[in-house]
Amino acid sequence: MHDLAYFFTFFTATPPEKFCFFTLLTAIFAGLGRVVRGVTTGGALAGAAICFGLLWGGGIAGFVLLLTVFVLTWISTRLGRTHKTRLGTAQARAGRDALQVLANLGAAATCALVFAFVWPDQRLLIAMAAALAEAAADTASSEIGQAFGGTPRLVTNWGKVAAGTNGAITLAGSLAGVAGAVTVGLLGVLTGLLAWRGFPICAGAGLAGMLADSFLGATLERRGLLGNNGVNFISTVITAVFAIVLLLKIT
Repeated sequence: MHDLAYFFTFFTATPPEKFCFFTLLTAIFAGLGRVVRGVTTGGALAGAAICFGLLWGGGIAGFVLLLTVFVLTWISTRLGRTHKTRLGTAQARAGRDALQVLANLGAAATCALVFAFVWPDQRLLIAMAAALAEAAADTASSEIGQAFGGTPRLVTNWGKVAAGTNGAITLAGSLAGVAGAVTVGLLGVLTGLLAWRGFPICAGAGLAGMLADSFLGATLERRGLLGNNGVNFISTVITAVFAIVLLLKIT
């Protein structure tokens, strides 16, 4: 198990070999995303850049977490699609565009690249995993909540609102978000990216970021002061910073 975790986290190869292997994995990932219509062509290119950055900073473990977020996103957006189409909240069939991809995953990739080239501190990898946990949790909570959550309530005043309202939450959606964050955190441990003591920080920061996303949606986005991409990006940044602050306090 230790040897497997070591492989996931610190891919043992020379830099040229790593570059070629990571490039191949990136091309496969981007192509897969486009084939299954998870992303547009622009989204695939943005995803490729994100993928390569996560691989270079987080190793194969970073790729596993990214793939997990993609699979959870792809599944949750397609569950209850007919119902979401009637509500007018279904994602475009072409998939997510470049800005959506960067908004959701840019913070995690930044943490990975800073770790690789500027500040090789393990806490950055936990922050990276936390940002990915938030991306998984936010998408799962939103998509599952719209499909199966019943009447949503606004996070700021608990008033009943229409499905798809910015800042609205449901019990089913919230549970799906918890499952998404926990899944990413557990895989972070199993791949050796995180120690067990890093798991609650990763999952907890991811859930805190999901809650921040709801508050930003209920306030700034509803007032037209911030778009959905801006909300998603800020939420992942909040998540990463929150994870690092927690780690600085306990280490």
